[in-house]
Amino acid sequence: MRPALACVLALGLLGGCAVTPAGGGFTAGQQVAFDGRVASVDTAPWAYDGNAVVVVRSDAGRDIRVQLPARWNLCKAPSVDAQALKAGDRVHVVASAGEPDSVTVCERAEHRLVRTGA
Repeated sequence: MRPALACVLALGLLGGCAVTPAGGGFTAGQQVAFDGRVASVDTAPWAYDGNAVVVVRSDAGRDIRVQLPARWNLCKAPSVDAQALKAGDRVHVVASAGEPDSVTVCERAEHRLVRTGA
């Protein structure tokens, strides 16, 4: 089965599905799903109600900033234990695009950043 078709079948309830493109960026509001490895984790912005940022090097070779809100009680997505993540961890991300190389895990119950291996 083709990856794009599998994505549509598996995540069709998201109202849109995309795999990480090899080049270019995301379109704001686009629902994306991708796999990769954690490059860095910055939770310092949580101290002032900013978004923590987990940089994920996607399997397509792009560095994507995954934004994790400080106030999970305002999100539909389950919270992410960003402090348990470390560089090199394998992860799967489902999120909304905001900028060409940035996504946010929050607005939908299906959104997530989950560790899938070391």
